[in-house]
Amino acid sequence: MRMRSYTLHLPADARPGESIGLDRAVLVPDGFVWPAFAFTVLWFLYHRLWIAALAVLVGLVALAIAGIAFGLPTGAGLIATLLAAWLIGLEASSLRRWTLARRGWPVRDAVIAATPEEAEARAIGRWLEASPNAPRPPFPSGPSRRAEPVIGLFPAQEGAR
Repeated sequence: MRMRSYTLHLPADARPGESIGLDRAVLVPDGFVWPAFAFTVLWFLYHRLWIAALAVLVGLVALAIAGIAFGLPTGAGLIATLLAAWLIGLEASSLRRWTLARRGWPVRDAVIAATPEEAEARAIGRWLEASPNAPRPPFPSGPSRRAEPVIGLFPAQEGAR
């Protein structure tokens, strides 16, 4: 079964451990978005991403005008449009996260699940179990730095020479 990562977005005033605001929680899946690839501007409008929809529309119109101005054959124009749509499909989730954060709905947690329902259950469960006094960082902090020097291309800094 394919696992996918999801980010949980809540209003800035939501506190871990409290259920206030969870009815408006937004889960954004990570990865390629097929509807954004197929319907481009309409997908952004559906998700109320006005600035991103305008930017995508302007970009696609500019691409079409550039194709006409340079006299590209129809096949080359189609390939350029498909490549632009592919890029839109790849970046749609990131643009949605950016818009949510700009509106005051930052990323509060990230979960990995097989289905959106499982992701919602995990994210809300983790949110409700969290202590309100010690909020959980949104992402793992990563590996800690080792005390011993690194061997290889990046040795530990040795004093001035």
